[in-house]
Amino acid sequence: GSSNFGGACGDVNFAGVTDVYSNARAFVTLNKNTGRAQCWGDSSSGGSCSDLDVAGITDVYGTKPYWDPGAFIALNKNTGKAQCWGSPRYGGACSDVDFADVTDVYSNGLAFMALNKNTGRAQCWGDSSSGGSCSDLDVAGITDVYGTKPYWDPGAFIALN
Repeated sequence: GSSNFGGACGDVNFAGVTDVYSNARAFVTLNKNTGRAQCWGDSSSGGSCSDLDVAGITDVYGTKPYWDPGAFIALNKNTGKAQCWGSPRYGGACSDVDFADVTDVYSNGLAFMALNKNTGRAQCWGDSSSGGSCSDLDVAGITDVYGTKPYWDPGAFIALN
């Protein structure tokens, strides 16, 4: 595949890798035992993560836009610590998000939603026209969330009770 988008992985050490994640333009390997991550592919889509501290990370999520740069989030659900990287426009910037007590994270092609099903609190970030803004959303009693994976157009979320 294209070396620009993760097709060249000859420098990646896969020994001890416990998980592999991808978006449209980059890959992440994770060794949950050592807290080591390796990223490659398009750096603007999360293909660069040398400063990432993934010790204790329980989950990794990615946006998967077709044409645009993507993003990743590494989350420790036990501590509420999270790190986002990749395209800030599509979810790579999450410093304003409070991940304490987040039970689930969902993504569509261009945005993320962090949800606490126990309190009904949702936080969204990424492209605002694709579900990255949800301040007026009442998610009390929500049991399932689904996101579209658009190719050209903005995405969306649907929350079901």
